[in-house]
Amino acid sequence: MQNLKEHAKPGEYSTLELMAVCGARAIKNGEVVFVGTGLPMVAAMLAKRLHAPKAKIVYEAGFIDSNAIDIALSIADSRLEYRSSAAIGLIETLGILLQGGRVDVGFVGAAQIDEYGNINTTYIGDFESPKVRLPGSGGGNDIVSSAKRIVIVMKHEKRKTVKKLDYMTSPGHLGGPDGRKNAGLKGGGPALVVTNLCQMDFDEKTKRIRLKTVHPGISVETVLENTGFNLIVPEHVPETEPPTYEELEILRSVDPTGIYIPRST
Repeated sequence: MQNLKEHAKPGEYSTLELMAVCGARAIKNGEVVFVGTGLPMVAAMLAKRLHAPKAKIVYEAGFIDSNAIDIALSIADSRLEYRSSAAIGLIETLGILLQGGRVDVGFVGAAQIDEYGNINTTYIGDFESPKVRLPGSGGGNDIVSSAKRIVIVMKHEKRKTVKKLDYMTSPGHLGGPDGRKNAGLKGGGPALVVTNLCQMDFDEKTKRIRLKTVHPGISVETVLENTGFNLIVPEHVPETEPPTYEELEILRSVDPTGIYIPRST
């Protein structure tokens, strides 16, 4: 019989599954967690079913402490209302909870990120005639500005990890250690970045982004080749802990049809 606590071997899990597991591990029991659709939703549901049963999942549309059984298609999906503590609205989630400093960890994505964790989700290119128009902030700025810490989940490419953003949608650590304080921001800012290549955190003194772990089969050199700013690299960079068989079993039960994490054929 397979030991569920053992770590899966290469080839037994996908990169997206590893990213979801990394996100889930960033959630502590009892925390208030603000998430959206996609991998953050899957990660939060995995954490709640495994090591953080008392975590309270919040969705922007107003579902507070959701205990959804089925994976949802959006933050307004009525399935998220299942056994929730409340079903209210944007004023309560973005205002009372987030701006009131009551959210422990928020999950966001990024089209561009710079070395201080500042985020662009608005447009790529020139303001007058952008190459790509993106969704904009939505609740992203509220989350990044006010949650106690932020987990960013994104694809790792040189065009996405840049020295200068085309537009700052959500403030990370701005220009350094006192940036958020000087701007009057409540939240602690970005703490972890999970990509398809690695995990990154932020240097305590400078607040610059730093390589934390590399995923199995990925080298430090590969990460650097795909990074557009000067990434801090410690002398020793450990390998990301692979998912356990238990984590994979629960993760696959969360998204059984592969809506957010497609099944390999």
